[in-house]
Amino acid sequence: MHTVETLKAFERDIADVFNMGNIKAPVHLSGGNEEALLSIFKSIRSSDWIFCSWRSHYHALLHGIPPEKVKAEIMAGRSIALCFPEHRFYSSAIVGGNLPIALGVAWSIKRAAGRERVFAFIGDMTGATGMCGECSRYAAGFGLPITFVVEDNGKSVCTDTLASWGTPEDRARLDGPMHVRYRYDLPWPHSGAGKRVEF
Repeated sequence: MHTVETLKAFERDIADVFNMGNIKAPVHLSGGNEEALLSIFKSIRSSDWIFCSWRSHYHALLHGIPPEKVKAEIMAGRSIALCFPEHRFYSSAIVGGNLPIALGVAWSIKRAAGRERVFAFIGDMTGATGMCGECSRYAAGFGLPITFVVEDNGKSVCTDTLASWGTPEDRARLDGPMHVRYRYDLPWPHSGAGKRVEF
């Protein structure tokens, strides 16, 4: 069982290893969303499917993947594309790239009359894109067992999400019965751990 403290300690360890130049690839650290994720994962079962973006260390840990296994993948340069098929866990560095796959898995579950659910974690900018809107509308129309979790830190990389779209806040947000949204402030830079590292 993870706590806010164990999650933060994991990321601090990864940050230290990265800053020493021992990870030869980008890392995207989580932070500021520990309590929100702990709450969301209370209702996620090990048999459920998780699809994430490139910032997925916490999600992997909370889905029951052993910390040493997650760290080994990060050390091997796969921080932004953690995939553990045996745990029904997939992440991708392609913005929105996992959403059609998550939708397909949800269709498969419905057709098989399964009890599993799909959880698709996305950033607020991804949540404002056409791909996400289409997947969301399609899932709602067919009553698929999928929940879209919008992780809103107000930024797309380093750009303000709302300023990017030039729309009022309520028009840029993806909301609805199949959506969960939480707001957080990321304490880390978009990529890396705050120290310039040359590979």
